[in-house]
Amino acid sequence: MNTVTTQLKEISNTNNSVVISPGHKRTEVGVLPKDWSVRSLRSCLFSVPSYGINEAAVPFDDNLPTYLRITDISEEGQFRPSPRVSVKHPSGQAFFLNKGDLVLARTGASVGKSYLYNPKDGPLVFAGFLIRVSPNPEKLHPTFLAYWLQSKYYWNWVTTMSIRSGQPGINGKEYGELQLPLPSLEEQHAIAEALSDVDGLLNALDALIAKKQAIKQAVMQQLLTGKTRLPGFRGVWETKKFGDLFKRLNGNPHKIQTPEYSVNGLHPVIDQGQDLVVGYSDQTEKLFKCPADGVIVFGDHTRIVKFVDVDFLIGADGTQLLAMKGDNVTKFLCYQLSTKDIPNTGYNRHFKFLKDLTFKIPRTEEQRAIASVLSDMDTEITALEQRRDKTIAIKQGMMQQLLTGRVRLSESRIIADDAD
Repeated sequence: MNTVTTQLKEISNTNNSVVISPGHKRTEVGVLPKDWSVRSLRSCLFSVPSYGINEAAVPFDDNLPTYLRITDISEEGQFRPSPRVSVKHPSGQAFFLNKGDLVLARTGASVGKSYLYNPKDGPLVFAGFLIRVSPNPEKLHPTFLAYWLQSKYYWNWVTTMSIRSGQPGINGKEYGELQLPLPSLEEQHAIAEALSDVDGLLNALDALIAKKQAIKQAVMQQLLTGKTRLPGFRGVWETKKFGDLFKRLNGNPHKIQTPEYSVNGLHPVIDQGQDLVVGYSDQTEKLFKCPADGVIVFGDHTRIVKFVDVDFLIGADGTQLLAMKGDNVTKFLCYQLSTKDIPNTGYNRHFKFLKDLTFKIPRTEEQRAIASVLSDMDTEITALEQRRDKTIAIKQGMMQQLLTGRVRLSESRIIADDAD
């Protein structure tokens, strides 16, 4: 893992200049090493790209094959069905994916999205809005191709191909004409292996984050209900109504409009969305001065609950602010509010449902202790998420270097073309 991290940093810091250096040449897909070739995707396949089966999905059935649709492929190119479905068709056997096959989305907003078949995902039959390509491994390494289909050049090509009509779409013939930069098979394999190592890092981080989040949910279930008590605390918890604990603050004087957001600024802008901060602004005259114990931001439309303890500006309609009555702890009650089952009525107002909620609360000292434990867990999860995001960004830089030959791999060593 340390070796991969070192390689990531070295590659991300490599000069990204477009100047043609010795040993390189200019091609239709950019500047490449002289020993690389450029070939069409079709010339590297066993057969022409083929279309999937046109059939409606049916509920998942162990006796039927799993159906792979565009919506089952994540933005990262993983099989992420929600939910898993099946397909029933007499010709279904002809549309099973094989090891090394990739599918490409051919129409709609997802055009260009791809998936490299992983046998661990089980037998899959691919749907009609997907196109299968089967690389000849004597010419093109499937995993190398999978990473190339995530590159900036590829997505620029997808954009160019898609804007020639009102409805985005790329057909099988056009996909076959896609030009690929090809090093030797040995180098394709080395590049694929290096990038796969990085994905291994990301998968390990995702698994660790998921584990930490599950542990946090279990701890919340115990601590926020009094089923488990922290050492040194006793006494009966009280049951109180929403109106006994919360007071609604007027946020209207502190609202700004979306066009007023900036990517930089003195003060954060917070709205009812999932992200804590959606932008920045220098409008100090509208700044909401946050109480020392913080406030709760509740999404009237989204039902999202967030804790904020810094001064901020409010963005978008539906952002409600809640403070505490008495000496109750804001963060403790934020955690409790986040566990409540608030009815979902679509993009409507949901604040009205809060008045019917009840809360079991201990004394102030125990509230603070519980909030501290959960806050420490949140800090650990946030640090892991930031590490994952940084690794994703570095991986993008690594792909840009390796897939264009600006950095070459040789005998497990990274060699920059312009190195001394």
